[in-house]
Amino acid sequence: MGADLGGVKPGDVVAVWGCGAVGQMAARAAILLGAGRVIAIDRFEYRPDVTRRHVGAETLNYEKTDIDAELREMSGGRGPDVCIEAVGMEAHPGTQQLYDQAKQQLRLQTDRSAAVRQAIQACRKGGSVFVPGVFAGFVDKFPLGAVMNKGLTLRSAQQHGHRYIPMRLERMERGELKTAHLATHIMSLDDGPKGYHLFKEKLDGCVRAVFQPGR
Repeated sequence: MGADLGGVKPGDVVAVWGCGAVGQMAARAAILLGAGRVIAIDRFEYRPDVTRRHVGAETLNYEKTDIDAELREMSGGRGPDVCIEAVGMEAHPGTQQLYDQAKQQLRLQTDRSAAVRQAIQACRKGGSVFVPGVFAGFVDKFPLGAVMNKGLTLRSAQQHGHRYIPMRLERMERGELKTAHLATHIMSLDDGPKGYHLFKEKLDGCVRAVFQPGR
């Protein structure tokens, strides 16, 4: 949905913030829609590694490089045509994390929007930003001026199951879309607290914990 509603076209440069399950599938979808270059951004080394091996996207670590500069370099100086923010309310790149966390503690905002801000700033003029990352309430320092002055299309939505699941299943059946690698921890329901802990803290290479009754 992120690649589709983001308007990915053949030959586009697409940047995806987040190498979790949602970000990986958005990156893969962009490749299937014919994107010329797909770059996924994360800081946990195991997640970009999985993304390169199983999805086929390029990756950047935002703790080790200047993301804005790298994306401009990788897109001929313009910035990505489509930016997909698949991080959501718990984004924490760089010094912005400290600012956003302080605002949260003071109850002056509910969510951390650093990845959305970076996606808007990085996107080329006339480009598109799509946000499938989950947000719950209010954010601060939203760069609305950049959205307007650059003529960006900004869209967001929760996953439209009835629209996309049949197509997704068809692509999986044809082998175009593979998801087995996302289930890194298959556990019993009794291990629910442990699974959520592994997922939340990004421990033991966890991408997704899958709970099976009776296991």
